[in-house]
Order: sequence, then structure tokens, then C-alpha cells
Amino acid sequence: MTKDLLWRGMLAGILAALLATLFARVYAEPLVDRAIAFEAAHESHAGMHGGHDDDGAEAPVSRAVQKSLGLATAAVLYGAALGGIFSLVFAYCYGRVGRIGPRTLALLIAALGFAIIAVVPALKYPPNPPAVGHGDTIQLRTAAYFAMIAVSIVALIVAARVRTMLVGRWGAFNALVGAVAAYILVVALAQIGLPRIDEVPNDFPASLLWDFRIVSLGMQLILWAAIGLGFGWMAERRLRRGVAPR
Repeated sequence: MTKDLLWRGMLAGILAALLATLFARVYAEPLVDRAIAFEAAHESHAGMHGGHDDDGAEAPVSRAVQKSLGLATAAVLYGAALGGIFSLVFAYCYGRVGRIGPRTLALLIAALGFAIIAVVPALKYPPNPPAVGHGDTIQLRTAAYFAMIAVSIVALIVAARVRTMLVGRWGAFNALVGAVAAYILVVALAQIGLPRIDEVPNDFPASLLWDFRIVSLGMQLILWAAIGLGFGWMAERRLRRGVAPR
């Protein structure tokens, strides 16, 4: 049963990622082009004043390839991996979190995934377009961002444990409040402890930065919502013919 759910999750993830990619192609790519034009103008200006040595090297992958084949390939790989993980989480939770139907459970997992993996890390490290960030800090920025994702997931596990410990003494509602408080505490401590990274150029258009971050969040919303809806539909059809996954 779990194997059946796994390939359905991968399929749902690929379709959701392609849908998010279509959204990105229409709304995000024009913003990326504007950011690249801003960066190129700055480099040209610096070169004219002797502050930048332009050797005329081109990017190893053209923008045309990045916006078409490259974007689609990355979406398929990412969607398959995310959908597979999603299906395994669903298989573990189904039958263990109360009398919840497959579609409702899938949407609940998708909502938590969107909040825990997309929204919370972005509060500390919001997505930035090209021209924002220095090349020599890319490893630090990448490590800090994934550390924030890991902390958010660990905080969710801690919150679940806290709820389990408190539900017998405090009741379901108060235990849920305690679990949420525990999650917020762990995340807040991590956000204080992790390095602050602020590399937005002073003259970078604020509207472009805002639009890019909103569109990036929209891509994540489409991705998680599509996985939740698509996988929930496929899982319900499969589970009607069998028992709960083991």
C-alpha cells in the first residue's frame, strides 16, 4: 500500500511542480529579467569607472535555457522528491491522527508543509532576486536557510511531543495552545541565534523586491496546495480499495 501511495505522491508532486513552474514562467521570470538588467547596469557603470574588470565571460547556461528546459527539469526533480516525501508522511499519519479522511489529511499535511517549510524560514531569510546578495556569501546564505528549515521541522516535532504530554492533563485545546507556544519558542530562539543577512543594495527597486518575494510565496502556495489536492484525490481512490497503509 505504501508503495502505491509513493508513486502517486511522486506523480502529484511532479504535476504540482509543473503548475508552479507555469506560474513562475508567467509572473516570476519577468521580475528576474528586471533584476538581471539592474545588475548588468551596475556592473557596466562600475566598469566604466574602473571599479569592475569585465572579462566578457557569459553565464554557462543562457537565460533562454534557464527559463525553459532548465526550469522544467528542476521542477520535475524537485516535485518528484517532495511528492515522495509527502506520501511517506501521509502513510505514517493516516489512521494515527484521528478519524480524518484521506483528502482532509492530505490538505492538512500540505498546509503544515507550506507553513513550516515555506513561510517560517522566509520570515528570517526571504527569497531574493538576482543582484541581491554577494557571491562570496552564497554558502553562508544557503546553509543558514536550510538550517532554518531544519529548525522549523524540529520545532514541529517538539510541538507534537509537547501536545502528547499535555493532552491528558490539560485537555485537547490547552495542549494545542501549549504545542503552538513551544513551536514559536523554538523558532524564535533559532531566528535570534542564526546570522542576519542583509545584502539588498541601497538603490535596488523596493517594488521589484516586494513583487519577487510575493510571487515566490505564491509559487510555494500553488505547489503545496496542488500536492495536497492532487495526492488527496489519488490517495482516497486507492484507499477505497484497500486498508490503511502500513
